[in-house]
Amino acid sequence: MSSNVALEENEQALALLKADADKILQLIKVQMDNLTMPQCPLYEEVLDTQMFGLSREINFAVRLNLIKEDTGKEIMENLERELSALHEAAQAQKS
Repeated sequence: MSSNVALEENEQALALLKADADKILQLIKVQMDNLTMPQCPLYEEVLDTQMFGLSREINFAVRLNLIKEDTGKEIMENLERELSALHEAAQAQKS
């Protein structure tokens, strides 16, 4: 496989993983705005399920050497920070 093709595949894998992380963030935003509050078991279940799925996707991409393990950790950490900020903002609105 040429290095250009490999680089293209790596960039595509990274873009797809970041897009999936963004989808999770948007899903949680919609859920918080319209459906349930963060204390609701449904909210927790959706969040846990989505985060687990993304972590498995990242693990798969790492195992295929499409992304580095550190990059995968960074995607998860960024999403966790954004979700935490979203949760704190929702809590501040309630007060």
